[in-house]
Order: sequence, then structure tokens, then C-alpha cells
Amino acid sequence: MRAVLQRVAHASVTIGQRKTADIQAGLLVLVGCENSDTEEDIQWLSNKIVNLRVFDDDEGVMNRSVMDINGEIIVVSQFTLWASYKKGNRPSYLRAGNHEITVPLYERFCAVLSEKLGKPVQTGEFGAEMKVELLNDGPVTICMDTKNRE
Repeated sequence: MRAVLQRVAHASVTIGQRKTADIQAGLLVLVGCENSDTEEDIQWLSNKIVNLRVFDDDEGVMNRSVMDINGEIIVVSQFTLWASYKKGNRPSYLRAGNHEITVPLYERFCAVLSEKLGKPVQTGEFGAEMKVELLNDGPVTICMDTKNRE
């Protein structure tokens, strides 16, 4: 699994004319799955996300997690995180997982993340054309890949 985390002052997802997710301080998580992802990847990534200390403490040091600040999370599926751009100028998405495998992985990831956070995470809609708005706070943006844990 690949994820891009952005610390946000606020973020939202709109599909068509309907806002499906809207948070204040917290994390926007863009996540892409591949066919080889497992429950172990889900557990590792969700644990990292809720415990990652990227929010400022009273001294202005990034020393608090999203749980410490009682923050919120939006998760947006994004197969383009698996883009290969090495050949030509049109990205290839061959490593992005197929729907039969990745939809259940994505749904399980959101459920586990909600459980670890202690409250529901908000989401976009898998496979939908979405408009994602955010105010990146910092800016703080972190890329994660469950296949590169060390």
C-alpha cells in the first residue's frame, strides 16, 4: 500500500455537487492499493498513521499524533499513486490493484483506521471522480509505502 499523508487545517471531498467528507484539523490520507497488499500492510499503515507525530506541541515541535490532538481523518482512494513514469510521458498504472482485490482492501483499511483512531474516518468514494480540497498545514506532507518499512 502506498499513502500520502497531508497535515491539514481543513479538508473536504465533493462528488458531483455533494460534499461527502469534511474535516477540520487532522490528516488527509491518499491511499493506493496493489494486488499483493495484505492485512499486515493494513495494520502497519493504519498504526503508523494514527501514531505519527506530525502535530505541534506547546513548544511548536512536531510531537503530537492525530489521536493526541483529537483530530480527524479523510481517506481518499488514489490508484495514481502506483503510476510508473519511466517510459514515455503517459503514466502506466499496471501496478495498481484491480477492483476485485483493492475495494475490499480499501474498505478494510478504512475500518481498521477508524478503529485505531477511536472514531469514524471520513472517505471519498472508491473509483469516483472527486474534488478534494485542503489547506495543508505547515505544509506537512509524508509519503509511505508498506513495502519500504525500514
